[in-house]
Amino acid sequence: MPEKVVLILRFHPVNGEDVSVVCADFGAEREALEAVARALDERRSLILTHARYDRQADESGVIINLANVVSVRVSKTDSAATGQYL
Repeated sequence: MPEKVVLILRFHPVNGEDVSVVCADFGAEREALEAVARALDERRSLILTHARYDRQADESGVIINLANVVSVRVSKTDSAATGQYL
């Protein structure tokens, strides 16, 4: 089984501030984007089992309701200039 990488998923909700989640559920950026796209297509929430909000020390499970999210950025570094958009 390939090793999981740490990714930053930044969600931009409608009329809200960005939310960053540090996540180790995926092996690559493309895998994370495909999971987000699949959740959007199926009109369901995105479930992350190894995640932390905004670099908190504790890791936990997180459920992201994608109903009001207008964009998602996935990257290996936390920078406004990097990453892929969905």
